[in-house]
Amino acid sequence: MQKNQKSVFEKPTPFDDETNELNVIIDTPKGSRNKYKFDEKLGLFKLGGVLAAGHVFPFDFGYIPQTLGGDGDPLDVLVLMDEPAFVGCLIPSRLIGVIEAEQTEDGKTEKNDRLIAVASNSRVHKDIKSINDLNQTLVDEIKHFFISYNQAKGKEFKPLGRFAAQRAKKIVEEGINVKREPRKLKGQT
Repeated sequence: MQKNQKSVFEKPTPFDDETNELNVIIDTPKGSRNKYKFDEKLGLFKLGGVLAAGHVFPFDFGYIPQTLGGDGDPLDVLVLMDEPAFVGCLIPSRLIGVIEAEQTEDGKTEKNDRLIAVASNSRVHKDIKSINDLNQTLVDEIKHFFISYNQAKGKEFKPLGRFAAQRAKKIVEEGINVKREPRKLKGQT
C-alpha cells in the first residue's frame, strides 16, 4: 500500500459515531486453529500461526481499529456471538468487561489485556451486560485458553483479574490516546 493510504480495515473508528457501539474487526473466527493478523504494509490479513492440535479459538477474536495496547498492537477483543464470523468482518459490539493480564516473552513483560464483548445482534448472549453475568466456568475456560495458547508459543500469559465494562471502556479510551500519540507507549518517551 502507498504511504498515508489507509486500508478499509483501518478506517472504522473504535466506537460507531451514531450508535456508540464498539467496532471490532475479526481476525480469527471461533473454532479456528489458524491465527490471522492484519498486515499494515499490505493492507490485508495474513496467516500469523497455527495453534497446536486440540486448540481452537473459543469465540471470535479480533481487534479494535485505531487503538494500541501495551504490547504495541491494536487492543484485543474476544467477541461472544451466535455463529462464527469471518476474517475481516466488522462486528458492532458492546463491551462487557476485561481480563487484565501480563504477557512475558524472552524475559520481557508487557500488559496484554483481553477485552470481552458481545455482538450487538447476538440472540444467544443478548442478556449479557457484564462479564459478571457469564458463568464462572466459562470465564475460567477463556482464561485457560489464553494461558495455554501463549504457553504453546513459548510465552507466559498471567491473568491479573477480571473487571466490568466501565474499566474495559477506560482501557479502550487509553488505547485510542496511545494510537494518537504513540510515544505514550510504556517504555517510550
